[in-house]
Amino acid sequence: MQNNLKPSMASSKAMPTTQQTRDPKSLAELLVCVSEEEVEDFLSGLSANALKALPWMFEFWALPHQIAPHDDWTTWVILGGRGAGKTRAGAEWVRAQVEGARPMDEGRCKQIALVGETYDQVRDIMVFGDSGILACCPPDRRPKWEATRRRLVWPNGAVATCYSASDPEGLRGPQFDGAWVDELAKWKKGREAWDMLQFALRLGDNPRQVVTTTPQNVNVLRDILNGTRTISTSAPTSANAVNLAQSFLDKVTAEYGGTRRGRQELDGVLLEDVDGAFWCMAGLDDARVQDAPKLTRVVVAVDPPTTSGEMADACGIVVAGVVMQGPPQDWRAYILADLTMCSVTPNVWASAVATAAKEFGADRVVAEVNQGGEMVETILRQHSGLVPYKGVRASRGKSARAEPVAALYEQGRVFHLGGLHDLEDQMCQMSLAGFRGKGSPDRVDALVWALTDLMIDAAYNFHRPQVRTLCKNSL
Repeated sequence: MQNNLKPSMASSKAMPTTQQTRDPKSLAELLVCVSEEEVEDFLSGLSANALKALPWMFEFWALPHQIAPHDDWTTWVILGGRGAGKTRAGAEWVRAQVEGARPMDEGRCKQIALVGETYDQVRDIMVFGDSGILACCPPDRRPKWEATRRRLVWPNGAVATCYSASDPEGLRGPQFDGAWVDELAKWKKGREAWDMLQFALRLGDNPRQVVTTTPQNVNVLRDILNGTRTISTSAPTSANAVNLAQSFLDKVTAEYGGTRRGRQELDGVLLEDVDGAFWCMAGLDDARVQDAPKLTRVVVAVDPPTTSGEMADACGIVVAGVVMQGPPQDWRAYILADLTMCSVTPNVWASAVATAAKEFGADRVVAEVNQGGEMVETILRQHSGLVPYKGVRASRGKSARAEPVAALYEQGRVFHLGGLHDLEDQMCQMSLAGFRGKGSPDRVDALVWALTDLMIDAAYNFHRPQVRTLCKNSL
């Protein structure tokens, strides 16, 4: 029995509820951690029937992320990278709904809808696929495929019927007590098909549906994730590495790791661009580089929170550098690191700033002092008394301060090293109308202060070298 899904803590911003996992190991994986004698003791303690059933007991092999949440939900969305095991999770959920304690016993559901983009994809992936329903069912509970009626029929009478999202009207008339929806984000008629399915989920006490999809920024998926009775989990491609070709993992990681497409297709993260945003992920992908050249100046910029504790804003900490060769229009800036910290005391973030200044060889620490005033410098000095420090005070709103910095990106004068995903997510939610994300854009604020000091303020103070001509009278 393959283990096709491993929990990932990455989650889309649209998720109202995300099932978190304390222990990322399956019961089968835990056996690997003990001695051979203990494994033998465990297996010898099982009856003959239990040993025969063990390969089909998904609860034993599954990681916690593959098990349906126990919360009160109507829709479970499983976001995952390519090959992360979404199909297996969906197929096993269907099996759990239709099967009873014994082969002929009724399960929770009697009428299931299987909905994919086309009939062929439902049949080839959801039904007959390597991780499809037929592959997951034990011989005594395996359903019969009725090709002419496009449906599976279990020994206990439960039925799962195939539907194409390309034909939403096909869902008008039938009714169900459960549904499995696959790759909804790429449906061409996603909204129409989804709406028709909702009208058909009207049997039983609490009809439920599972959505398995690689995330894409489409309205229907965002609306589903924002639903009050939706719960969401996610898993990256790397979680299922044991069942994937190493050459495939090496290739896609080398080509797409750290890019927008990689975060979506490999990490299973829903990436959203805000209308009118100063930055977009595609532009940030174009600005990404492997290494920074020798830098003229480096700063650590800090946007300190006004309070501390679990509910406090994060402390934005961004390290950036600049190559100041030629006139200001030829200068190039590099964002080296995002060291933002959440829910920490002033002493903790001040220590992190001092450490970053030392490690990156910073020429200056720049910190916003609108709220903390001299206290910010006092705390920093307790951890580093020698590093040059500059307090800056915001006289304009966040969007007004960010706009000239965004212009530097449009001119192709700012580059990003890897590992800045959280910062870039915040950047793509910053617009003239303000920040569209949750909380405060502390990372973006720190970025803006860093680039303002390195590029904008420095350019104002730049004096182009000139040759003065001396006339004869002055000799």
